[in-house]
Amino acid sequence: MPWARVPAKGGGVSSRTSNVRQAWLDALRGLAVVWMTVFHFSFDLNHLGWIHQDFYRNPVWTVQRTCILSLFLCCAGWGQSIAAVNGQTWPQFWRRWRQVAGCAVLVSLGSWFMFPNSWIYFGTLHGIAAMLLVTRLTAAWGVWLWPAGAFTLLIWWVAPLLHSQYAFMSAFNSGALSWVGLAVSKPITEDYVPVFPWMAVMWWGYACGKVWVGRAGSAPQVARHPPHFAHAGLTWLGRSSLSWYMLHQPVMLGILVVVSKF
Repeated sequence: MPWARVPAKGGGVSSRTSNVRQAWLDALRGLAVVWMTVFHFSFDLNHLGWIHQDFYRNPVWTVQRTCILSLFLCCAGWGQSIAAVNGQTWPQFWRRWRQVAGCAVLVSLGSWFMFPNSWIYFGTLHGIAAMLLVTRLTAAWGVWLWPAGAFTLLIWWVAPLLHSQYAFMSAFNSGALSWVGLAVSKPITEDYVPVFPWMAVMWWGYACGKVWVGRAGSAPQVARHPPHFAHAGLTWLGRSSLSWYMLHQPVMLGILVVVSKF
């Protein structure tokens, strides 16, 4: 999902190099937006009964969701690394974080009206808001973010075994702690992005961004040649991803409902 584009400051990298790197990231995020839109359009067609697919168990759809979400989280972590290098302050962080968290609340309210039995209480934006805060607080871990991400995946993977061995693990099955991601089974909700295992993706995105920022900063000639996919359309989508995320579903679903009347 989206994150603030922070201008280069003293002690960081050059504005030109930073802007090119940001264009790469915006285009990559824009690609994720396109993929997400196609996925959600298919979901809407299924919701209206125009097609018949199992979006909850069919690997064709579940794998796509995993890939789309991973791309968004990686971009979010990557963007945080660029913001850190460019001297992002806590007030700047909180300003953008409040936008993401506020939109998460709106998603919960909207889903409660549309899916009262499976409303979204910790979905994509909720997870991103929580994980961005964790990423900000753990940014100083440096190379230790790589094993931290691996450990996160490991804990998530062995969670079922831990449930059978330790009674305290049952606490993670409660609604109050289901956002952690260590429950035995997935809660009934339309979108679910818990801290485990997804924190690993954002940490690795941040770590990748730090490596790339360092290499591009020491080899500015690489930054003079933007990738062919960083064109205006994808870049614009990447920069507008939060607004697009909030509006595309109501607009698409509204159009499909109107069309279905004819």
